[in-house]
Amino acid sequence: PINPSSLGMASLRVILSRHLGASPRVAGSPAAAAVRRFSTADLKKTLVHDEHVEDGGKMVDFAGYSMPVQYTKTGLHHTLSIIDSTKWTRENASLFDVSHMCSIRWTGKDAFDFVERVTTADVHGLNPMTGRGTLSVIPNEAGGVIDDTMVSKCHTKEHGEHVYQVVNAGCAPKDLKHFEEQLGKFGGDVKMEVLWDDRGLYALQGPKAMEVLQRLSPSTDLKSVPFGQSLWMPIEGAECLVTRCGYTGEDGFEVFVPGSAAVPVWRKLKGEPEVRLAALGARDALRLEAGLCLYGHDLDEDISPPEAGLTWVVAKARRDPASKNPFVGSQRILGEIADKSLYKRLRAGFISLSGPPAREGAEIETPDGKTVGKVTSGTMSPCIRKNIGMGYIQKPFNKQGTELQVVVRGKRYPAVVSKMPFVPTKYYKP
Repeated sequence: PINPSSLGMASLRVILSRHLGASPRVAGSPAAAAVRRFSTADLKKTLVHDEHVEDGGKMVDFAGYSMPVQYTKTGLHHTLSIIDSTKWTRENASLFDVSHMCSIRWTGKDAFDFVERVTTADVHGLNPMTGRGTLSVIPNEAGGVIDDTMVSKCHTKEHGEHVYQVVNAGCAPKDLKHFEEQLGKFGGDVKMEVLWDDRGLYALQGPKAMEVLQRLSPSTDLKSVPFGQSLWMPIEGAECLVTRCGYTGEDGFEVFVPGSAAVPVWRKLKGEPEVRLAALGARDALRLEAGLCLYGHDLDEDISPPEAGLTWVVAKARRDPASKNPFVGSQRILGEIADKSLYKRLRAGFISLSGPPAREGAEIETPDGKTVGKVTSGTMSPCIRKNIGMGYIQKPFNKQGTELQVVVRGKRYPAVVSKMPFVPTKYYKP
């Protein structure tokens, strides 16, 4: 039987260790030390940090920011266990503060060409505001992944047609350094404007997210907006850039809010009856149930998009080896797309049939003990009540239905390769 408490403090330690690269089981580890030092750490704060504290958020160091891992104070409206918060998101609507993530505005007549140089996105093929943005990756010269990213084409009176991009907080310093280096090589008319700590970025996720947002902006017809599309919406008197997207597998929206309206919009959203606040613990469980990658664990600078099962993030218009503007790392990536024999491992999901969840770093073996892979993410799924995980598994052992075993604390437990997502996704289509 699965112990529901396995998504309590254990998840908190695992989330911290993922960020710090340490084992959560070692009392003297950097992760444990980070918890002890937290009260004196000089951490960045989002514009709604005080709101988290007031609502009972258990604050932790995440990518250099003081962020809630869970809302825990007894008797407060938003207090939920990680299990219950995950389920609430699947059934209602949850509000996440993702303002720690880094936003970038690209302008200039050569901006589209430059963003195509440093990502695998077909920026020229995106329609401004009326078409979809896209999930993409930032590859390195060797074809590995520096970061995953969202890229949208937008239009405003002030900036005209431009690119809006979001990158992960923990990767932002190296992403920005990489962009600066590539700008030096590229030349042309391109301006990079970093939009980070002076705005709010919120994710409203779940089947009732559209109902909530529609009520707050009745002049906008959200039923006509497909998953991936961006638009400007008035919320609490502020013009907000809203993209129908998210990291949970559910329908939902990410809302870019001007700094002056960040707190009022947050308070309005969290006060709606369908909405509960959610934090890092639930976010990690939700994304794993949806089969989505966490950078630094399921993706890194040695893993190519084809190995990660992300060939689809390489736009079809970007797959010409003779392109005049090839993206960085295109030789390896396009080679692997054309010839699957060039890579020997693939990201795959699995379900453990007994024992505890297999965490990152656990070995994956055949039933006779041959090591064929490693776990990159694992947890107990609150929604299907099974221990799930993903990892990189050698061919042909990555095929769905293959019987394997995972090694957890020196003991071997049976597992079977499973199709992902583990919980069906509900991305909205009009």
